[in-house]
Amino acid sequence: MDIERFKYKRRLRFGWLLKMAWRDSRRNRSRLFLFVSSIVLGIAALVAIFSLGDNVRSDIDSQAKTLVGADLVIESNKKISSRIRPLLDSLGDQRSVERTFASMIYFTKNDGTRLVQVRALEGDYPYYGAIETTPARAARGFRKERQALVDKTLMLQYNAKVGDSIQIGDVTFAIAGVITKAPGRTGISTTVAPPVYIPLKYLDSTGLIQKGSRIATSYYYKYNRPAEIEGVISDIEPRLDKEGLDYDTVEERKRNTGRAFEDFNQFLTLISFIALLLGCIGVASAIHIYIREKIASIAIMRCLGVNSIQAFLIYLIQIVGIGLIGSILGAALGIAIQQELPAVFKDFLPVQVTTTISWKAISQGIISGVVISLLFAILPLVSVRNISPLYTLRLSVEHIKLRDPFKWLVYALILFFVAGFTWWQIHDWRQAILFTGSILVAFLLLAGVALILRWLVRRFFPASWNYLWRQGFANLYRPNNQTLILIVTIGLGAAFIGTLYFIQDILISRVTLSGSGNQPNMVLFDIQNSQRDSVAALANNYKLPVMQQVPIVTMRVEEINHQTSAQVKSDSGSGFRTEAYEWEFRVTYRDTLTSSEKLTSGKLYGPVTSPDEVIFISMEDRYAKRIHVNLGDHIIFNVQGTLIPTVVGSFRTVDWQRVQTNFRVVFPTGVLEDAPQFHVLVTRVPSPEVSARFQQAVVKKYPNVSIIDLNLILTVLDEVLDKIGFVIRFMAGFSIITGLIVLIASVLISKFQRIQESILLRTLGASRKQILFITALEYFFLGALAAATGILLSMAASWALAKYSFKAPFTPHWLPVATLFAAISLLTVIIGLFNSRSILNKPPLEVLRKEV
Repeated sequence: MDIERFKYKRRLRFGWLLKMAWRDSRRNRSRLFLFVSSIVLGIAALVAIFSLGDNVRSDIDSQAKTLVGADLVIESNKKISSRIRPLLDSLGDQRSVERTFASMIYFTKNDGTRLVQVRALEGDYPYYGAIETTPARAARGFRKERQALVDKTLMLQYNAKVGDSIQIGDVTFAIAGVITKAPGRTGISTTVAPPVYIPLKYLDSTGLIQKGSRIATSYYYKYNRPAEIEGVISDIEPRLDKEGLDYDTVEERKRNTGRAFEDFNQFLTLISFIALLLGCIGVASAIHIYIREKIASIAIMRCLGVNSIQAFLIYLIQIVGIGLIGSILGAALGIAIQQELPAVFKDFLPVQVTTTISWKAISQGIISGVVISLLFAILPLVSVRNISPLYTLRLSVEHIKLRDPFKWLVYALILFFVAGFTWWQIHDWRQAILFTGSILVAFLLLAGVALILRWLVRRFFPASWNYLWRQGFANLYRPNNQTLILIVTIGLGAAFIGTLYFIQDILISRVTLSGSGNQPNMVLFDIQNSQRDSVAALANNYKLPVMQQVPIVTMRVEEINHQTSAQVKSDSGSGFRTEAYEWEFRVTYRDTLTSSEKLTSGKLYGPVTSPDEVIFISMEDRYAKRIHVNLGDHIIFNVQGTLIPTVVGSFRTVDWQRVQTNFRVVFPTGVLEDAPQFHVLVTRVPSPEVSARFQQAVVKKYPNVSIIDLNLILTVLDEVLDKIGFVIRFMAGFSIITGLIVLIASVLISKFQRIQESILLRTLGASRKQILFITALEYFFLGALAAATGILLSMAASWALAKYSFKAPFTPHWLPVATLFAAISLLTVIIGLFNSRSILNKPPLEVLRKEV
């Protein structure tokens, strides 16, 4: 093509630019495919989570009534006063009542015992949806007879069948059906305390309703004209607040469920976004090396009359095209993955999730992918504008420095996009900036490590070392070195993989209760005053130690510094949190600290000996800070209608990880001894056999006493954590695989920077083994340093999360850390050596003709 024809085609502008971009890419499409592969999984994860979010929000809207089961629910966890009962009896066109409490049940066929959530129901609730049972007729039929519905997991655990009997308190119920689904309940929520439904009319006969019993009551209402509900709520809300009653409607449940899912969805989206960010680092790496190889071609085009902007646009079109292809492929994969997500998250979602294709999610994913991949690709691409025609002469004798002040604008745009995307998900600029800043700090630290490494090796490496060692280490700072790119990409991948592992480990250790040594592993609660001594005696009969026996009184806050809940709600500047009034406290009374407590300020006062004496209480310090209570503040507590004025006398730290009774508020002795209360007994059983025999004896003799077997709870927690861990690993898998792809792509692409050096060494007589040793040494040092730096970053981030977010100790296990370090280092070396095969197995001239 002569110069005039070239210039003529150049004037065709976009069509000509498109054709040039297509022609120029023909020899490099396999390399550009690495660009595509880096972002596919990130886009797939984003589209899958976006689609899941759209479907769940739609399903919450369509299934909101079945979540509640009624048009209006009014709830109370204390006895209903005679003042409010006429109002509750007058609401709705249909009404049902449900009383809920924790209790032990006894399987008469095999002597099995288990803590469950008993739900005593009267009426036709649910009015929307259904309690799904096997057989189906049992959901309605059990209400008329002395029958019960039992959760399916409980039936499997105790090998029970329909028609068997269970004992609740003093009453024996026939199992009428197996519960497979109930309104608004998820698989996780039924794991710890499986539900058992019984007719409300038999509740009094069980003998479980005693003084101090903790029972929640729900009133369900159905309206023939649901539009009336908003007006009804506005009329009765003040009276409900005054009586301490909560209410729920379809719209309220829709908002609450949507809000809870949004928190979950934000977490998943940010994990997906990190996978995309890792992929985009791979994009920047690939394009950086790609453009370096194109310097000669660009310089020749400049000699033929192409201006700098046109040269830039030719390669920009390539990048946009490849980025669009990668985003479309990722979106298609995301839609395929989204079909499986309901099965992955079914235990965490209260609705039946559909798998409708969300075009909104697809467009969001594709746009996000194109924009962010373009931003990262522009970083190395902007320097194309500075390549002059003279580089055709200088290229062989000068090192090309591709620097451009315009890059600072691109850096700013990348940070703004990351912060903007994060804010779009979490709607909090502070957290969005913190997230973006954390990524920036990690990137700068890794880049700093790479630059310091190059300087140290160049400045201090001993010249007397073996030639192969000198050659391998010299590759870390020679022209065309990949030290910066590989340490940043490998290090960020290692940092993210390590952080995910450490966070999961922190969460597991936070909820894992120790059953070793002399730690307690069984808690008995709801023990009445009259049963206290006899239950302790029964434990002694089974040679079980009474490690703690603690009285518990339930109460609410009435006033703080003479301000009621209504006054605090109306006065936003009061400083107190309304949650202080909404919280139902379970407190104890004693004059000493336990082994899990430490006084941080104030003084722990002794017994109250006269009615006129000031009652000084001790509060847990973190909770006091949360509700903005200080030493010396006056708090009036309401104990079932009796008002008790107190003064905050001290603050305590509490180790909530300890297996014993811990309290936010502790009263002195001499105040609550005559208040309605129950007792808790903490003991340790030596074996499952003794545990089973002791539980059977307690349930038979004291059916109102509930038992928490911590060994069983540990088993249940393991199941829950397995499900949570699976979700975390499922989502983290996208990032981990992306990190591996970026690692492979970065190392594969970097081989083109080492071809000339390796061929020169072969020409000068270097053996195959010597070149392999040099290559292995370079890549091992890069991989090891990047992995070590990334793991240290992940440990620092995990320590900060453990200390400031999870409030848990951070004790990493070193074997997985060493395994991760070794795996990343070894993988880097293997890929680096794999790259050298084409150079070592062919004559140098053939390789030069093909690759260079």
